[in-house]
Amino acid sequence: MNWLKSIYRVWRRESLLVFTDIGVLLFFVALPLGYPIIYTLIYNPEVVKDISTVVVDNSRTAESRELVRTLDATQGIKIVGYAANMGEAKTAMHEKKCYGVVEIPHDYAKKIGRGEPTVMSFYSDMSLLLRYRQFLFSLTDVRMAETAKITAERLSRGGILTTVVSGLPVNSESFFLGDPTQGFASFVMPGIVVLILQQSMLLGITMIAGTAADRRRRNRGRDPYEYEGGAVATVLGKTLCYMMIYLPISYYILEFIPHMFSLPHVGSFLDYMPMIFVMLLATSFLGQTLQVFVRERESSLLVIVFTSVVFLFLSGLTWPRYAFNKFWLLVSDLIPATFGVESFIRMNGNDSTLSDLSQYYWGLWGLTALYFVTAVVLRYFTAKATSSRHLSAASRADTDISAS
Repeated sequence: MNWLKSIYRVWRRESLLVFTDIGVLLFFVALPLGYPIIYTLIYNPEVVKDISTVVVDNSRTAESRELVRTLDATQGIKIVGYAANMGEAKTAMHEKKCYGVVEIPHDYAKKIGRGEPTVMSFYSDMSLLLRYRQFLFSLTDVRMAETAKITAERLSRGGILTTVVSGLPVNSESFFLGDPTQGFASFVMPGIVVLILQQSMLLGITMIAGTAADRRRRNRGRDPYEYEGGAVATVLGKTLCYMMIYLPISYYILEFIPHMFSLPHVGSFLDYMPMIFVMLLATSFLGQTLQVFVRERESSLLVIVFTSVVFLFLSGLTWPRYAFNKFWLLVSDLIPATFGVESFIRMNGNDSTLSDLSQYYWGLWGLTALYFVTAVVLRYFTAKATSSRHLSAASRADTDISAS
């Protein structure tokens, strides 16, 4: 009963510290509530449209003008003008008046009339891969449409009455699992929101630790707001406080945000909640492991914000984890959000079940056990060292008073 009372008192004291600290509330509540909306609104157009493009038409024929009109009619390309030569087109690209250049050869119409293959050159600004991707899709669609039209015309000239070619010798059909619209927000946001849960919790936990360290410096090594309990009871009491806050926030982020912005949302909250619950547990213990090394309130901002970009890359969202070398693969396996991001994307987009992702689920339990042990051990030795410093400071103070 005393042990359970210690957990309750730690939970009560930690809840008081959280809800009376504006900075911690900013990270625990405002950040996870606001960031998903801001990020999704930024990416909400989903795809890049009407990318400015300049044409260098060396053919200047009816066929080349028809090709330019077809390019301008696509979703991704917007013809903003003609250039007299490639030098003028390059100048326009350097001045950011356009992001792509289409060069039509002088013998374009002649080769088409002869039934010979012709080459249309395209130059793209590669500063943003999303633009290149949209250029590639649009140019491929135009090429296939022009091929079908020219083939129909050749067949008609050969005596076969047809105006439509049904397809190529080998047709293909694509199914984009998990992201049917091929939109950027639908691709990146399911992983980003899981990472927001981890990073906001780590920020809040380490900020609480930095504030406690400041209080100890002002009170001769003693924190007047700290409840003196056992290491295990302290770790569990703090975790109970953090989970109390983050479980409803997780429901908001993972259930409401996809519905609010029509993002891919196949799985049920009850399906992926066991995975997210374990990830939050592991994150809580990881934060209590890291808070031992925090000596100032501001240091949490420097460390956690810096690692946010690193954790994003290591999650496999921007680069596949199977392409990592062994070192970075090991580092990514030590981050709870890595397994959380991969499992949530598969459940939310591809309707995977918990049994399909058992390796991630048990991996998160392994991280939970690892960081629980490290948090308890570091908490024990830190409390012991703090108590020793406090006794030493009190002894020195008594000696000074006796001497005076």
